Amino acid sequence: MEGRNKVFQRILGGLTAALLLLYLFCLPRDLFKGTRYSTVVEDRNGELLGARIASDQQWRFPPSDSIPDKFRTALINFEDRWFVFHHGVNPLAIARAAIGNIRAGHVTSGGSTITMQVIRMARGKERTLGQKMIEAILATRLEWRCSKEEIIGLYASHAPFGGNVVGLEAASWRYFGRPPKELSWGEAATLAVLPNSPADIHPGKNRNKLMEKRNRLLGTLYERGYLDSLDLELACEEPLPLEPVSLPRDAYHLVEHHFKESTGKRVRTSVDVHLQRKVQAVCDQWNDDFTQRGVDDLSAIVLDVKSGDILAYVGNANPERSRPGSEVDIPRSPRSTGSILKPILYCSLLQEGEILPNTLLPDVPINLNGFSPQNFNRQFVGAVPASEALARSLNVPAVHMLRRFGVPRFLDILRKCGISTMPKSASHYGLSLILGGGEGTLLDITSIYSKMSASYQDYTEDFPLKDKCALWYTFDALKEVNRPDEIDWHLVSSVRKVAWKTGTSYGFRDAWAVGMTPEYAVGVWAGNAKGNGVPGLTGARTAGPVMFGIFNLLPSGGWFEEPLSEEGITAEVCHDSGHLAGVECTRKDTLLLPKKALRSDPCPYHKTVEGVRTFILPPSMEWYYRQHHPEYKPYIPEKKEGNSLMEFIYPEEGATITIPRQLDGSIAGVTFNLAHRTPDSVVYWHLDNEFLGETRFIHQMNIKPESGRHVVTVMDEDGNSLSVSFIIT
Repeated sequence: MEGRNKVFQRILGGLTAALLLLYLFCLPRDLFKGTRYSTVVEDRNGELLGARIASDQQWRFPPSDSIPDKFRTALINFEDRWFVFHHGVNPLAIARAAIGNIRAGHVTSGGSTITMQVIRMARGKERTLGQKMIEAILATRLEWRCSKEEIIGLYASHAPFGGNVVGLEAASWRYFGRPPKELSWGEAATLAVLPNSPADIHPGKNRNKLMEKRNRLLGTLYERGYLDSLDLELACEEPLPLEPVSLPRDAYHLVEHHFKESTGKRVRTSVDVHLQRKVQAVCDQWNDDFTQRGVDDLSAIVLDVKSGDILAYVGNANPERSRPGSEVDIPRSPRSTGSILKPILYCSLLQEGEILPNTLLPDVPINLNGFSPQNFNRQFVGAVPASEALARSLNVPAVHMLRRFGVPRFLDILRKCGISTMPKSASHYGLSLILGGGEGTLLDITSIYSKMSASYQDYTEDFPLKDKCALWYTFDALKEVNRPDEIDWHLVSSVRKVAWKTGTSYGFRDAWAVGMTPEYAVGVWAGNAKGNGVPGLTGARTAGPVMFGIFNLLPSGGWFEEPLSEEGITAEVCHDSGHLAGVECTRKDTLLLPKKALRSDPCPYHKTVEGVRTFILPPSMEWYYRQHHPEYKPYIPEKKEGNSLMEFIYPEEGATITIPRQLDGSIAGVTFNLAHRTPDSVVYWHLDNEFLGETRFIHQMNIKPESGRHVVTVMDEDGNSLSVSFIIT
């Protein structure tokens, strides 16, 4: 007998251990594994920007850590008054439900606790007595694993609220258009009773039953001291929602981006929804005006300089207006950059000591292997200070700067700054890179401007443009760009200073305006997302006004503080040429310059001729410069000799020239242009030793050479000669 008892005890012990293990591991680690959630995108403070429905076509927001007190109180008092006291199962509630069901002759109440209902939602099984027993066991296990707050959270995230609405947060937005924390007592009570019978009672039908249940719950809350008489009266008078409302559609394209990148997740962005709505309104208003001119699309972003955060993101204005391209997320779409990269080149040259802030740059016609850039106004000024060339966005001086700096070096700088859309080699882009030969995104380029401001203020270390003086002179030049509002900030102290730049791509397809202050960077793009150009579409006239309209929404700030003496190097600079001052220079300025400025060339234009100090430019620069600067009067010796008297304006030595045919098939020829320091001199022209003719005053000659390599030689009446070789293709 004793042996049998031991065997029995062992069997009983084994069964007990097995049941204990079964109990311990009966609950899945993730109760709602495989559940599909909506994509929810929030602003920096957790306010909803927008959402996308889950893949199973249910509005089911990802679980939230916060359950508002009103809903918690209403739910517990309606579903499970003793929720905070029991351990998953309430025997008294089950007994009361059983008695009520017997008296009624049918099921009127199940006696399930909130915890048991969570288990039922997770398992999705039929509601039978056997399943209810399993739910009871699993509910006690869930109580061991989770806190009461966590269990309420699971309920609130997965309870059905009628139709395709699941979870408290989705229901709050779909039925009342606001987050759960802002629900009134009447709204919280409505949502508390909805999951009790969502298929039969929801705002779309059986409204009287829903109203009765809600008001009965409100009466219970009043009796139990949660509401006073005024609260009860006001709550009972609240109407029920008529139908689901649309969710917010702020930052539509940003929400769509996160939907593609983070489907089914809750994404907290850096956007400020209040600023977002103001910026969106500005863009929508301008877009309405631009559309009448054939410019259908407009995009803008606002960045916080110190953090680099995106504060506002308008992927495309008026996204609800159906049109080709309205769905394009423009800030992430590569577009021709136009002139918008010129400040980066200018700053790079300053930082490396290749130029000084006001170094005179050539502004004369050039042809580099068939590439012949033109300024926007189709005019040339001969020579222009680098800072002025940047402020006026002159193309020819920019090409000269890039030629000096080197395309490979500049392309490397752009990539290190954050340009992600130029994967090809430097030879592919060539010198046209500075005029829009490459593509960039509004997001990348605005970020670079923001980082330039941040770098100056030591907010960032990992940025290639670091020299304080180089950045300062860049900002100083950019604040001189003509504003679209025609306000001279020099005369009005209250006007915000902005360092800004415009850009217009070839064919008037893209209009850019990007600006920065010590606090913010704003980028604007206007055009047609589908790519068609519009005559007259320019950055200054289109994107510029929008950019300043957005800056007017932002808090006013100061301007960049001037660099300290230890952040640069002090040197004398020629007042006339902008180069380092030489011994021949007569007027000199002492400036704080970038640290590598002493690498720059000394002034090449001040010379002593026959004992006279004079400022004299090369003939090609002089020919155009003289037309805009009547004060320019270099000393010219009476005896004129030497090749320095003449210079070919077009073409450059070794140029490759393609001569187009006219409509009738004839060859138009190519016009050679020569600058002579004394225009009234007679010049004789030769092509490959064959005499072509002579010129005086205006030294131009139309030539029709055959394909191949040729040489044009000119000789003036004093015997001075000059030659240029070129190739005709």
